[in-house]
Amino acid sequence: VAIDLVDKLIHIFRQGLSDSFYPVPQQAIGVGSAFEGWSPHARDVYCVLVPLSSPRGHAFHLELDTAGMLQRNFCVRVELLCTCTREQQGEDMLCFLHHPEEELRRRQDPSLLHTLCTGSYLGVEKTVHWFYQFVRVAWLLLPDSRHWCLILQPSSRSCKFQLSKDDESFTIEIVFGVQQGDSDIFVGSQPAETGIPSTTWLETCAVAEAKFFRHISRQAPQDSWHCKCLQLLTRFLTGVGFSSYALKTVVMHLLNTIPPTQWRREDFRQRLVDILKYLHCSLETKQLHHFVLGNANFPMEISLPSGFRVAAPPNLFEHLASSLDDHAKAVQEYIQLLHW
Repeated sequence: VAIDLVDKLIHIFRQGLSDSFYPVPQQAIGVGSAFEGWSPHARDVYCVLVPLSSPRGHAFHLELDTAGMLQRNFCVRVELLCTCTREQQGEDMLCFLHHPEEELRRRQDPSLLHTLCTGSYLGVEKTVHWFYQFVRVAWLLLPDSRHWCLILQPSSRSCKFQLSKDDESFTIEIVFGVQQGDSDIFVGSQPAETGIPSTTWLETCAVAEAKFFRHISRQAPQDSWHCKCLQLLTRFLTGVGFSSYALKTVVMHLLNTIPPTQWRREDFRQRLVDILKYLHCSLETKQLHHFVLGNANFPMEISLPSGFRVAAPPNLFEHLASSLDDHAKAVQEYIQLLHW
């Protein structure tokens, strides 16, 4: 339902704003626990990534901003392209580069540089605000609006709204992304720590990870319990010591080494033991490698940027090595998991 609704909104966008110079949203991609099959929440939050492509007369260029311990930050530079040949071929568009500004202002909508950019760079918060305004209008054009109540939940780096009908209720969170080449790695608008610049887009492997879970599901028997293992353990996390993403990373590493046929119901207890052993070892060494970046054994059918598989893998437990308090909290949470 979540993907279907977002795609309907995108279809309305394509119909109503096809001649504008705003980013062009592509088909939504489901990411995160709800689409990977292990959501620990009773009320699901459906996170979808909507790829953005550049509008006519524009090009997107990804520029590495900073390379942090766990994540690389990018800026999306917007370049104006010459469209004089399009005009000569009868296309109804003036060239932003070669027509006088006065004529452009009179006859054509402003370029993306003058709407959602700060300087030459696409703004995350401006893009999210623009899409929020669009959703307010587009929702009324959908037949679904007669049956569902939509409540917008403002967020500066994602478009979040709750849908409710009778006793049903769920939340959709739209994250925007720009694709790295033709790979399954994006730079995205996902929420981050406070104080991050509004033109900073964070590298995300969410699409590649969702494809990995689908890759495993195609190989696994129908009664595979690999998602149930992850779902059960994440329900007991308090998020104080380590995140559900760290636990998911452990399970992905094991799924890549233990054959899918050994995750059946009768293997459930042993797989839980394997997960906890792997987690214990990671806590002792204060080292948990990122699953996608730097993993030479990542499935070749999932497209990654050049050099991604052979890069140095980030350590998700780097913070535990630098903080005794954080490490103590993580060990305490692990002991609670063992108890449960």
